[in-house]
Amino acid sequence: MVKDSEPKKQRDLREKSILSHMEKESKTKHSRSPRQRVSELVANQKFHRLELVVLRRYPRRLVNSENYTGSLAAACGRDETGIVGIVLWADQVKQVKTGDIIRIENGWCRTRNGEIVVSTGKSGTLTVLDR
Repeated sequence: MVKDSEPKKQRDLREKSILSHMEKESKTKHSRSPRQRVSELVANQKFHRLELVVLRRYPRRLVNSENYTGSLAAACGRDETGIVGIVLWADQVKQVKTGDIIRIENGWCRTRNGEIVVSTGKSGTLTVLDR
């Protein structure tokens, strides 16, 4: 039973370390635009920069609609203030893995089933910062 708890403890320590690093980075003055936190997101509004630890990435699915045709995957991520859903499009599906730290710039925020969901949309960018 101790062996099963060791990986969880290691993940918890890694997550705490990542979140404290993200908090320190947000206080530095060299950042391009101020980092928003999950708790500050407002539905149906754009945001400039959001950094998250990816907690889980769900399986890819193929979508064929009027607005988009291609790969799509859901994920969830968190920062020091809360958890948020993430929509991954096209190449982002292959880029992002569970445990990655990602930055979404010029993204959008919506609600789905009462929960906040973020994405790059058509004009935003997603960058994997750390694995």
